[in-house]
Amino acid sequence: MNNIPQSMNYIQIEKHGDPEVLKLHSMPVPEPGPGEVLIKVAAAGVNRPDMMQRKGLYPPPPGATDVPGLEVSGTVVSVGQNVNEPPINSEVCALVTCGGYAEYCLAAASICLPVPEKISLVNAAGIPETFFTVWTNVFERGQLKARESLLVHGGSSGIGTTAIQLGKAFGATVYTTAGTSEKCEFCENLGADVSINYREQDFSEEIKRLTEGKGVNVILDMVGGPYFPKNIRLLADEGRLVQIALMQGSKAEVDFRSLLLKRVTLTGSTLRPRSVEEKTKIAQALQKNVWPLLESGAVRPIIHQTFPLKHASEAHRLMESSAHIGKILLKPAD
Repeated sequence: MNNIPQSMNYIQIEKHGDPEVLKLHSMPVPEPGPGEVLIKVAAAGVNRPDMMQRKGLYPPPPGATDVPGLEVSGTVVSVGQNVNEPPINSEVCALVTCGGYAEYCLAAASICLPVPEKISLVNAAGIPETFFTVWTNVFERGQLKARESLLVHGGSSGIGTTAIQLGKAFGATVYTTAGTSEKCEFCENLGADVSINYREQDFSEEIKRLTEGKGVNVILDMVGGPYFPKNIRLLADEGRLVQIALMQGSKAEVDFRSLLLKRVTLTGSTLRPRSVEEKTKIAQALQKNVWPLLESGAVRPIIHQTFPLKHASEAHRLMESSAHIGKILLKPAD
């Protein structure tokens, strides 16, 4: 009925290494199992965990496909047993464990969300990974509230641009760091109250000045390493540090007296290993709290560039250069 072919193109990690190891290959189209849907992929998001998987540093969970890709948008073309929603021909975006870099991708039906009215089907591929990550970390784990302050490191990234928009939408003061004046300007145009160029300014001193020495309530950090002790010092009383990545290392020397005196909460999480049930709860929270903002156009995924699927290596090189602002997508159809 939906003209599903027997085979599809996908990106294979031929061996662990540089972006050149990403090659276009062909394989049978997978069939959805119970609770799953098959999506004809309109686009797939490119994320840093994909690069880690390519390098052999972030293997897929046991039983998952080794095809990279954590998020897709597209059209449901087949459903497995016990699936009533979403129905065939629905346009959806979905968080997936793996498999997004392909013409067809399996997804848990309960984690599929409808494409918001004001977002194109292709651009909707830039929603799941960042919006799931920001919601669960900033608002559920970090407990950000209206009239509090949020510091987002890497404000021009996909995660950063999402955190800026959602932080402002829910009434917070938002500070960010970024590495160029162009990126800082973009962050402020997107809604950040202040964006600090960490290459030209000491962000610790700037945050102290901006908050009159009180510090910020929540910090979202993906840098780790040398940022960790600085973040602890920058938190206000009862502040929350949410760690979601460790781009500059997983170890740091920290004086924990500040943590004790200020009653700081340290937390963090990864998304891919969590169960379908956990991810379903996040999807339900997003549909209730965030989807109205996407439907109205108040927030949106920021798309930097879309590459053909066969040029996945170029997309990874761009992400590794950090020259982009927002999301990078792959599109199976040229």
